[in-house]
Amino acid sequence: MTRRGPLTGLLGGSFNPAHGGHRRISLLAMEALGLDEVWWLVSPGNPLKSNKGMAPLPARVRSARAQARRAPIRVTAIERELGTRFTIDTLRALTRRFPKRRFVWLMGSDNLAQFDRWKDWRAIARTMPIAVIARPGYDGKALASPAMAWLRRYRLPASGLKNRKEWSAPALIVLRFDPDPRSATQLRQSDSDWAKKLSGPKPRDAVTHSLISDHPGTAAA
Repeated sequence: MTRRGPLTGLLGGSFNPAHGGHRRISLLAMEALGLDEVWWLVSPGNPLKSNKGMAPLPARVRSARAQARRAPIRVTAIERELGTRFTIDTLRALTRRFPKRRFVWLMGSDNLAQFDRWKDWRAIARTMPIAVIARPGYDGKALASPAMAWLRRYRLPASGLKNRKEWSAPALIVLRFDPDPRSATQLRQSDSDWAKKLSGPKPRDAVTHSLISDHPGTAAA
């Protein structure tokens, strides 16, 4: 497939809360891949994770906006408006809604290790290139995973994606940066009331420009 338009990285997650590590890997991926911007897809809920301990969506969006400040990063809860729950459905909806954009799916090696458990994971790989960001402690599992066994044949260096004239998938790029010890789990453990400190008016979605509520179906223009 050939696509022309802004080159946009997509980083999905719960952002419960967002932290400097998210910002760092996004900016490093932008530089390595020649991205124009990164969208943080703040998920209403992860099918592979329990919702126990999950802060309200507006608080997670506010934490992401604080970390994305003054960077070419857009924070969105567009999955809420699209009504999608699985990544493949979200990505297909985004490519339909933004046909002139070129997307790259960004994910950590911890996700690659369990990628074969995701719904239609091969279809995800065929929808857009995937850039995997190495994470300490997960590289071995990721390299030995069923998904990597299939994706290995499509592996490219970062420069290969950056310089490609024709936009095509599947394509796998493995990015290695200096380890970052920060994690959302550590932040929650050190401050269990972080979400309450981020109360306030409904935040506005940076992609759809709708107001984000914690109640399904109540996003307002």
